[in-house]
Amino acid sequence: MIFNVITLFPEVFEKFLRCSIIGRALERDLARVQLINLRDYAHDKHKTCDDYPYGGGAGMVLKAEPVALALKALGIKKKRIIYPSASGKLLTQDKVAELSNEKELIIVCGHYEGIDQRIIDTYITDEVSIGNYIVSAGETAAMVIIDAVTRLLKGAISEDSLEEESFQHGLLEYPQYTRPREILGLKVPDVLLSGNHKEIKKWRLEQSLKKTVKNRPDLVKEFDGDVKKK
Repeated sequence: MIFNVITLFPEVFEKFLRCSIIGRALERDLARVQLINLRDYAHDKHKTCDDYPYGGGAGMVLKAEPVALALKALGIKKKRIIYPSASGKLLTQDKVAELSNEKELIIVCGHYEGIDQRIIDTYITDEVSIGNYIVSAGETAAMVIIDAVTRLLKGAISEDSLEEESFQHGLLEYPQYTRPREILGLKVPDVLLSGNHKEIKKWRLEQSLKKTVKNRPDLVKEFDGDVKKK
Protein backbone atom coordinates (compact mmCIF):
# COMPACT_ATOMS: atom_id res chain seq x y z
CA MET A 1 0.00 0.00 0.00
CA ILE A 2 1.29 3.44 -0.94
CA PHE A 3 -0.04 6.50 0.86
CA ASN A 4 0.62 9.78 -0.96
CA VAL A 5 -0.02 12.69 1.40
CA ILE A 6 -0.27 16.23 0.03
CA THR A 7 0.38 18.58 2.94
CA LEU A 8 1.59 22.02 3.95
CA PHE A 9 3.28 20.50 6.98
CA PRO A 10 5.14 17.26 6.11
CA GLU A 11 7.23 17.58 9.29
CA VAL A 12 4.28 16.70 11.54
CA PHE A 13 4.35 13.11 10.22
CA GLU A 14 7.97 12.38 11.10
CA LYS A 15 7.58 10.76 14.55
CA PHE A 16 4.18 9.28 13.74
CA LEU A 17 5.69 7.26 10.88
CA ARG A 18 8.43 5.82 13.07
CA CYS A 19 6.27 4.53 15.93
CA SER A 20 4.45 1.34 16.82
CA ILE A 21 2.40 -0.52 14.20
CA ILE A 22 2.92 2.12 11.51
CA GLY A 23 6.69 2.10 11.95
CA ARG A 24 6.87 -1.70 11.81
CA ALA A 25 4.64 -1.85 8.73
CA LEU A 26 6.92 0.60 6.92
CA GLU A 27 10.03 -1.34 7.97
CA ARG A 28 8.50 -4.54 6.57
CA ASP A 29 7.56 -2.80 3.30
CA LEU A 30 3.88 -3.51 3.91
CA ALA A 31 3.20 0.18 3.36
CA ARG A 32 4.99 3.26 2.09
CA VAL A 33 4.19 6.90 2.83
CA GLN A 34 5.22 9.63 0.41
CA LEU A 35 4.91 13.18 1.76
CA ILE A 36 4.33 15.83 -0.88
CA ASN A 37 4.96 19.40 0.23
CA LEU A 38 2.22 21.54 -1.28
CA ARG A 39 4.49 24.60 -1.30
CA ASP A 40 6.65 22.89 -3.93
CA TYR A 41 3.77 23.45 -6.35
CA ALA A 42 3.21 27.13 -5.59
CA HIS A 43 5.19 29.10 -8.15
CA ASP A 44 5.12 32.66 -6.83
CA LYS A 45 8.17 33.87 -4.92
CA HIS A 46 6.40 33.57 -1.56
CA LYS A 47 5.18 29.99 -2.23
CA THR A 48 1.62 31.12 -1.51
CA CYS A 49 -0.88 28.28 -1.12
CA ASP A 50 -3.86 30.09 0.39
CA ASP A 51 -6.01 33.15 -0.24
CA TYR A 52 -9.09 34.94 1.10
CA PRO A 53 -12.48 33.33 0.36
CA TYR A 54 -14.71 34.86 -2.27
CA GLY A 55 -17.81 36.30 -0.66
CA GLY A 56 -15.98 37.24 2.52
CA GLY A 57 -15.76 35.47 5.83
CA ALA A 58 -13.12 34.46 8.33
CA GLY A 59 -10.03 32.42 7.55
CA MET A 60 -8.18 31.45 4.41
CA VAL A 61 -8.78 28.81 1.73
CA LEU A 62 -6.17 26.60 0.05
CA LYS A 63 -5.78 27.62 -3.57
CA ALA A 64 -6.81 25.24 -6.33
CA GLU A 65 -3.73 25.63 -8.53
CA PRO A 66 -1.01 24.15 -6.29
CA VAL A 67 -3.28 21.28 -5.22
CA ALA A 68 -4.15 20.48 -8.85
CA LEU A 69 -0.49 20.56 -9.86
CA ALA A 70 0.49 18.25 -6.99
CA LEU A 71 -2.24 15.79 -7.93
CA LYS A 72 -1.29 15.77 -11.59
CA ALA A 73 2.36 15.19 -10.68
CA LEU A 74 1.33 12.06 -8.78
CA GLY A 75 -0.72 10.71 -11.65
CA ILE A 76 -4.33 10.41 -10.58
CA LYS A 77 -5.84 8.02 -13.11
CA LYS A 78 -7.92 5.34 -11.35
CA LYS A 79 -6.61 6.34 -7.90
CA ARG A 80 -8.69 6.98 -4.81
CA ILE A 81 -8.19 10.59 -3.75
CA ILE A 82 -9.30 11.25 -0.19
CA TYR A 83 -10.07 14.63 1.31
CA PRO A 84 -10.55 14.57 5.11
CA SER A 85 -13.28 17.09 5.85
CA ALA A 86 -15.86 17.80 8.53
CA SER A 87 -18.35 17.96 5.65
CA GLY A 88 -17.55 14.44 4.45
CA LYS A 89 -19.22 11.10 5.06
CA LEU A 90 -18.36 9.52 8.39
CA LEU A 91 -15.34 7.21 8.25
CA THR A 92 -16.41 3.74 9.37
CA GLN A 93 -14.60 0.44 9.79
CA ASP A 94 -16.31 -0.82 6.64
CA LYS A 95 -14.95 2.17 4.72
CA VAL A 96 -11.47 1.59 6.16
CA ALA A 97 -11.63 -2.06 5.05
CA GLU A 98 -12.66 -0.93 1.57
CA LEU A 99 -9.72 1.48 1.35
CA SER A 100 -7.29 -1.18 2.58
CA ASN A 101 -7.92 -3.13 -0.64
CA GLU A 102 -6.45 -0.34 -2.76
CA LYS A 103 -2.83 -0.44 -3.91
CA GLU A 104 -2.43 3.31 -3.61
CA LEU A 105 -4.24 6.18 -1.90
CA ILE A 106 -3.83 9.93 -2.20
CA ILE A 107 -4.77 12.05 0.81
CA VAL A 108 -5.15 15.81 0.41
CA CYS A 109 -4.73 17.60 3.73
CA GLY A 110 -6.82 20.71 4.02
CA HIS A 111 -6.01 23.60 6.31
CA TYR A 112 -7.53 26.88 7.47
CA GLU A 113 -11.07 26.95 5.97
CA GLY A 114 -10.40 23.99 3.67
CA ILE A 115 -9.64 23.81 -0.04
CA ASP A 116 -11.20 25.42 -3.10
CA GLN A 117 -14.43 23.54 -3.90
CA ARG A 118 -13.35 23.11 -7.51
CA ILE A 119 -10.67 20.66 -6.38
CA ILE A 120 -13.31 18.62 -4.56
CA ASP A 121 -15.64 18.67 -7.56
CA THR A 122 -12.91 17.73 -10.03
CA TYR A 123 -10.57 15.33 -8.28
CA ILE A 124 -11.77 14.06 -4.91
CA THR A 125 -13.28 10.55 -4.92
CA ASP A 126 -13.82 10.24 -1.16
CA GLU A 127 -14.62 13.15 1.16
CA VAL A 128 -14.53 11.66 4.65
CA SER A 129 -14.98 12.87 8.21
CA ILE A 130 -13.23 11.20 11.17
CA GLY A 131 -16.00 12.35 13.54
CA ASN A 132 -18.54 14.97 14.46
CA TYR A 133 -15.98 17.49 15.68
CA ILE A 134 -13.42 19.91 14.24
CA VAL A 135 -9.63 19.51 14.22
CA SER A 136 -7.21 22.23 13.21
CA ALA A 137 -5.71 20.56 10.16
CA GLY A 138 -6.17 17.75 7.69
CA GLU A 139 -2.86 16.24 8.78
CA THR A 140 -4.46 15.00 11.99
CA ALA A 141 -7.23 13.26 10.07
CA ALA A 142 -4.75 11.89 7.52
CA MET A 143 -2.82 10.19 10.32
CA VAL A 144 -6.05 8.60 11.57
CA ILE A 145 -6.80 7.26 8.09
CA ILE A 146 -3.26 5.95 7.56
CA ASP A 147 -3.28 4.23 10.96
CA ALA A 148 -6.73 2.66 10.50
CA VAL A 149 -5.96 1.37 7.00
CA THR A 150 -2.46 0.11 7.84
CA ARG A 151 -3.79 -2.02 10.70
CA LEU A 152 -5.79 -4.03 8.17
CA LEU A 153 -2.89 -4.73 5.83
CA LYS A 154 -1.89 -8.39 5.92
CA GLY A 155 1.04 -8.85 8.28
CA ALA A 156 0.70 -5.50 10.06
CA ILE A 157 -0.82 -7.10 13.18
CA SER A 158 -2.05 -10.60 13.99
CA GLU A 159 -5.37 -11.68 12.50
CA ASP A 160 -6.50 -12.80 15.97
CA SER A 161 -6.10 -9.24 17.26
CA LEU A 162 -8.19 -7.88 14.40
CA GLU A 163 -10.92 -10.45 14.96
CA GLU A 164 -11.67 -9.21 18.47
CA GLU A 165 -11.48 -5.45 17.94
CA SER A 166 -14.36 -2.99 18.20
CA PHE A 167 -16.56 -2.68 15.10
CA GLN A 168 -15.31 -5.94 13.52
CA HIS A 169 -18.70 -7.54 14.23
CA GLY A 170 -20.71 -4.39 14.75
CA LEU A 171 -20.09 -4.24 18.50
CA LEU A 172 -17.60 -2.51 20.76
CA GLU A 173 -14.81 -4.64 22.19
CA TYR A 174 -15.30 -6.30 25.58
CA PRO A 175 -13.31 -5.11 28.66
CA GLN A 176 -9.71 -6.30 28.96
CA TYR A 177 -7.74 -7.19 32.11
CA THR A 178 -4.14 -8.13 32.92
CA ARG A 179 -1.97 -8.76 36.01
CA PRO A 180 -2.30 -8.30 38.95
CA ARG A 181 -5.54 -10.13 39.72
CA GLU A 182 -6.59 -7.46 42.19
CA ILE A 183 -5.79 -3.73 42.24
CA LEU A 184 -7.59 -0.54 43.27
CA GLY A 185 -9.98 -2.70 45.25
CA LEU A 186 -11.19 -4.44 42.08
CA LYS A 187 -10.70 -8.05 40.96
CA VAL A 188 -10.46 -9.65 37.56
CA PRO A 189 -13.82 -11.35 36.77
CA ASP A 190 -13.68 -14.99 37.86
CA VAL A 191 -14.77 -16.30 34.46
CA LEU A 192 -11.55 -15.03 32.86
CA LEU A 193 -9.53 -17.12 35.31
CA SER A 194 -11.64 -20.25 34.86
CA GLY A 195 -9.99 -21.66 31.74
CA ASN A 196 -13.47 -22.41 30.36
CA HIS A 197 -13.19 -20.96 26.88
CA LYS A 198 -16.87 -21.45 26.07
CA GLU A 199 -17.92 -19.45 29.12
CA ILE A 200 -15.24 -16.82 28.48
CA LYS A 201 -16.52 -16.36 24.93
CA LYS A 202 -20.10 -16.06 26.21
CA TRP A 203 -19.05 -13.51 28.87
CA ARG A 204 -17.14 -11.44 26.32
CA LEU A 205 -20.12 -11.28 23.98
CA GLU A 206 -22.39 -10.24 26.85
CA GLN A 207 -19.95 -7.53 27.89
CA SER A 208 -19.61 -6.31 24.31
CA LEU A 209 -23.36 -5.98 24.05
CA LYS A 210 -23.59 -4.15 27.40
CA LYS A 211 -20.81 -1.72 26.47
CA THR A 212 -22.35 -1.07 23.06
CA VAL A 213 -25.80 -0.43 24.53
CA LYS A 214 -24.26 2.00 27.02
CA ASN A 215 -21.80 3.86 24.79
CA ARG A 216 -23.05 3.39 21.21
CA PRO A 217 -26.72 2.32 21.17
CA ASP A 218 -26.86 3.30 17.51
CA LEU A 219 -24.67 0.30 16.70
CA VAL A 220 -26.99 -2.17 18.42
CA LYS A 221 -29.68 -1.49 15.81
CA GLU A 222 -27.26 -2.60 13.09
CA PHE A 223 -25.95 -5.68 14.92
CA ASP A 224 -27.24 -8.84 13.28
CA GLY A 225 -25.94 -11.37 15.82
CA ASP A 226 -23.58 -13.17 13.43
CA VAL A 227 -20.79 -13.01 16.00
CA LYS A 228 -22.70 -15.56 18.10
CA LYS A 229 -22.04 -18.17 15.43
CA LYS A 230 -18.29 -17.60 15.36
